[in-house]
Amino acid sequence: MKKTMLAAAVGVALLAALFAWANASPAPLSPGTKIDRVLVLKSQHRLFLLDRGRSVASFPVALGRGPSGPKVREGDGRTPEGVYTIDFHNSASAFYRSLHVSYPQARDVARARRLGASPGGSIMVHGLPPRLAFVGRLQRLADWTNGCIALSNPEMRQVFNAVRDGTQIEIRP
Repeated sequence: MKKTMLAAAVGVALLAALFAWANASPAPLSPGTKIDRVLVLKSQHRLFLLDRGRSVASFPVALGRGPSGPKVREGDGRTPEGVYTIDFHNSASAFYRSLHVSYPQARDVARARRLGASPGGSIMVHGLPPRLAFVGRLQRLADWTNGCIALSNPEMRQVFNAVRDGTQIEIRP
């Protein structure tokens, strides 16, 4: 019985440590850091904040549930590929904060039309929904979004505060 209680206590302690790590804040950006571009490398599941071509921060991300290839149509679960703009911030998002990506563009609409489909929209860089916030960094163990780029909430807070409307975002395969 004592071994069972000890094992349970160790399990609880490990679980608590795991969730503490999963929700730890990233290292802060240096004061005065300016972000002029966001780069997402889908193959690396990584988002980079750039200043004059130099990476000043990077974060692992979860992508759409169909991470390979560019977004072709609404509902395909893919994250778009191409050069877009962060066109607005949403602090009242259903997820923890969000940055709207200017998808679809004319080429995206044309591709979807050739297939007789809608290109979709509402592509965001966002954190976790409130009911799953405790998952933190563990969210990136699987691609789960409908085509968006997801970070833990502490990471999203930093990205949200660092990136200005009008910032270019390039999403590469």
